[in-house]
Amino acid sequence: MALHLNEGGDDLVEAHEINVTPFIDVMLVLLIIFMVAAPLATVDIKVDLPASTAKPAPRPDKPIYLSIKEDHSLYLGNDPVSKEELGAALDRLTQADKDKTIFVRGDKDVNYDRLMEVMDALRGAGYLKIGLVGLETVQ
Repeated sequence: MALHLNEGGDDLVEAHEINVTPFIDVMLVLLIIFMVAAPLATVDIKVDLPASTAKPAPRPDKPIYLSIKEDHSLYLGNDPVSKEELGAALDRLTQADKDKTIFVRGDKDVNYDRLMEVMDALRGAGYLKIGLVGLETVQ
């Protein structure tokens, strides 16, 4: 009859592998967060923009859009704003940073007079950096 005695040795072998399951879980959570947050960063005001053949400039991280619809209503981002309260609304949005570029999106049926009134209101509020937004066309 044979007897096998355990001499106190450790039979468990150390695994030298990285467990990637927690990393995958974190990446999936981040993917879901970005999928939910991305649509919130866009402007949802429907404006019929005129087309341009100029080379597009690089887009800033958080652009500030001022939209002028066909009925001459103004929207700062997605919020309606009047011409009289435009300066105060921009100061709140930019934390009174007058060096921010304001991107004006005007419907192609808005007349030049109305566009100049809005640009004069921006200049009167101290915002001198104005960008005009148009559709890109391919030649």
